[in-house]
This record gives sequence, structure tokens and C-alpha cells, in this order.
Amino acid sequence: MPFLYRLSSDHTLSIIQLRQTLHKIIIKHQSLRTSLRFDKQNNQLIQQIFDFNKTNKNLFSFIESIFETDEQLNNILYDEQRNSQHFDLIQGLVFRCHLVYYKQISSNDLLSDKDVLIFNFHNAIFDSLSMDVFLHDLNQVYTTGQLIFDNDTTLRYIDCE
Repeated sequence: MPFLYRLSSDHTLSIIQLRQTLHKIIIKHQSLRTSLRFDKQNNQLIQQIFDFNKTNKNLFSFIESIFETDEQLNNILYDEQRNSQHFDLIQGLVFRCHLVYYKQISSNDLLSDKDVLIFNFHNAIFDSLSMDVFLHDLNQVYTTGQLIFDNDTTLRYIDCE
């Protein structure tokens, strides 16, 4: 479930700060660090939430690419929407951030208004209503460095907790 995001004209976004922000959001939202696997022996789906303090692995994918034409950007969007290989439910990789730079990758770690950000979530953990919560947290953490933890603004599976 990809969501495309563009900056307003003449605005920039720090890639380093974005990475830190996404890491904090994943710490808050268990569903963004949850694996799903089918246990054949017991014939049931098993859900495991990764403890962010105990795991050495990346909890999300961070991809960078370049586009020069609308057709190239559309192909990237199509791939984000259709390619199930972007996720690994067993490993808990259910979220990815794809930075798509216009003509060249930034040398100063900034996204500009010509670049595109694609947030892509596996549909097993995310729906369109979840996007409001995600964007609220993204804005809050990026601008203040702080994130409020409460049950009313936490994304989770229905059977979680």
C-alpha cells in the first residue's frame, strides 16, 4: 500500500532526520515491527513482535533511486504497488521508505520539492485510515523530536495485546 508524498515548493527535508523519525515511529507502533508466519504443524498464523532493544536487524527498508521523466516515476510507483518481493512478513519487514530523487541523488542529504517520498506498507498491517496516524506521528517527531505514546494513537493489529 504505497503513499506518495511531495514537499511543498522551496522546502527541503533532512534525510538523516527522516531516518531517525521513522525509527522512533517504528518503536511506537508494534504492527510496524511485527512478523507473520504460518505454522504448518499447528495450522495457524503466528504473530511475533520484535523488541527494538533486542534486535540487530533493520526494522524497515530505506531505498533510494532516481527519475528524470514522469514515465520513470510512474514505473517506480507501479513497482511499489505491485511487487510483493519488497516485503518479508516472516522477518517483520512490513514497511519501506523509498526516496526518489529527481535527476540525481542528493549530495547534502536533503530532499527537495522536486524529489518524491514513497511510504509503502504491507496491507496486512496497514490500511488507509492508519495513514492519518502515521502522518501525524511523522510530522510530530520530525518537527519536535518527541512522540506521544498513548493507546488512542497507536497502530496495532486487531488481535494484538
